[in-house]
Amino acid sequence: MANHKSAIKRIRSSETKKLRNKYQHKSTRSAIKKLEGETKKAPANKSLPKTVSMIDKLVKNNIIHKNKAANIKSKLVKKVNSLK
Repeated sequence: MANHKSAIKRIRSSETKKLRNKYQHKSTRSAIKKLEGETKKAPANKSLPKTVSMIDKLVKNNIIHKNKAANIKSKLVKKVNSLK
């Protein structure tokens, strides 16, 4: 257990950040799965920018690596472009 006041505060703040990061990551993964499950082009085109934005926010907050984000975005765009 931490003895210093600042260490105790750091534990509290890191727990809060961990929960926020976990929520953002999980909701982004859900959006990605929903987009991958689309069968029509119109709704997929509509949800693609929102999903890409969510992925970019994860990169900005250092939740995922930028190369992983690029791979995910590339895969999603290929999927959407292949729809009819």
